[in-house]
Amino acid sequence: METLLILVVLPALFAATVTYATTPLVIRLAGKIGIIDDPKKHIHPKVIHTYPVPRGGGIPVFLGILTASIFLITLDQHLVGILLGAFVIVILGVIDDRLDLNPHKRLAIQFLAAGIPIAAGIGIAFLTNPFNGVIDLSYPRITLFLFGEERNIWILSDLFALLWIVTLMNFINIGASGLDGQLSGTVAIAAATIAVLSLRFSADITQWPVTILAAITMGAYLGFLPWHIFPQKIMPGFGGSTLAGFMLGILSILSTTKVGTLMVVLAVPLIDTVFTMARRILSGKSPFWGDRGHLHHKLLDAGFSKRSVALFYWVITGILGILALNLNASYKFYTIVGITVAIGGLLFWLSYRLKKIKL
Repeated sequence: METLLILVVLPALFAATVTYATTPLVIRLAGKIGIIDDPKKHIHPKVIHTYPVPRGGGIPVFLGILTASIFLITLDQHLVGILLGAFVIVILGVIDDRLDLNPHKRLAIQFLAAGIPIAAGIGIAFLTNPFNGVIDLSYPRITLFLFGEERNIWILSDLFALLWIVTLMNFINIGASGLDGQLSGTVAIAAATIAVLSLRFSADITQWPVTILAAITMGAYLGFLPWHIFPQKIMPGFGGSTLAGFMLGILSILSTTKVGTLMVVLAVPLIDTVFTMARRILSGKSPFWGDRGHLHHKLLDAGFSKRSVALFYWVITGILGILALNLNASYKFYTIVGITVAIGGLLFWLSYRLKKIKL
């Protein structure tokens, strides 16, 4: 119980308090610097809010993560790399919320941000093969001597980590940030799952910083949730949603979860995004061009309220989190396959039902 209090509860409360307290300041700042999303001016099929809402929610979330991390975790090169990468993402988010950057420019900066913690030494040495054994990513390797120190570049490891983090950043932004409260609750539950899993290995003190950082991430998004839940007072914005993917990607690498557990926990928004991007490509459109074809849009069009849809995502994420904590690699793989079939069937049924109603 004492370990749970020190490694999870107190860090989460610290981050939640900072984020909750600074969010009203950011709401006022958003009006002054012009990062307000007005649906009458910003006309887009994916937009579902009906009144002007400040963007920039990534700022208070980052402040919560930054402050709690500095006070509660030893500031080593890994943490510095994580915080610098997160800072770049938040700055990108503010600029994008103000100017609506070209997707290619955003993607380039995302790769830069994700590359910072990887340059600091964070990488994936191996993956668990769901069918048997492990997949070794530690070779090929290039050894360099920089500033008198040996630096190993693990080509496959670093490349996979880079692609994993950037993919999560974009998929969570596309698939889990469509309506009030959806992102905050989903991310908090995913981070909590990683914290609980890392807590199982609390006898290994090297896992303590990972557990604390996961708890901090959970707390930061929980602190933002009261301002984000329907009717939202502020949006996460591009910075808040991509920061979520960045932090969860980093945590999945640092913890014992690697990628499998997180893929199960976030299966609904991730699979929904895959279907959405495939549909756009098959329709001859850009996969990054937003539309009203996401699962949460279809649930809203079917008559569910924003609160109900957000709650649906939270409950499903929580159930999958509990499952992920108790599944081996093989069962995680089959779970993802099963969820893919279920989400595909649900999307098809909702689309058919809505077309039938219109007729």
